[in-house]
Amino acid sequence: MSTNLPLLLVVGFMAACGVYLLMERSLVRMLFGLLLCGNALNLMIIVVSGGMGNPPILGRSSENRATDADPLAQGMVLTAIVITMGVAAFVLALVYRLFVINRDDDDVEDDVEDVKIKTGTLDTAPRPRPQRRPGHLVRHRDRRLLRRRGQPAHPRGGRRAALRPA
Repeated sequence: MSTNLPLLLVVGFMAACGVYLLMERSLVRMLFGLLLCGNALNLMIIVVSGGMGNPPILGRSSENRATDADPLAQGMVLTAIVITMGVAAFVLALVYRLFVINRDDDDVEDDVEDVKIKTGTLDTAPRPRPQRRPGHLVRHRDRRLLRRRGQPAHPRGGRRAALRPA
């Protein structure tokens, strides 16, 4: 069995061009590189699988060939073509989504709060309030109401804790 050297050189050139295009930052060039690598791989499978042969059907022969054609390689190439087209469709959807997101005619205005934060200084920033203990959160009048309902008037509990000065 002899291999077809010119076709193997074409496979190598296609794969090299595909890898070069995959290294680019543009998604469209990356897609072209992906397609070139996929086609180079398919061509390599066909070249390595052997030359032409009889159809892989019992009782059929053509032009006095001694061997049968390998149906596995053809099935693998058809499957690889379908997978490559699926990946190409996915990358095209990504390219379209990036195109929609990065359009120049963007009509979205700046958020008012973001502009305030961007233009604000430390002088205009709100000052933090001093922290108080939890007992000071309940006012004296509210403590009486809580005591009447039978609930502890102080967060730590108990009537004496509510009556103690802070």
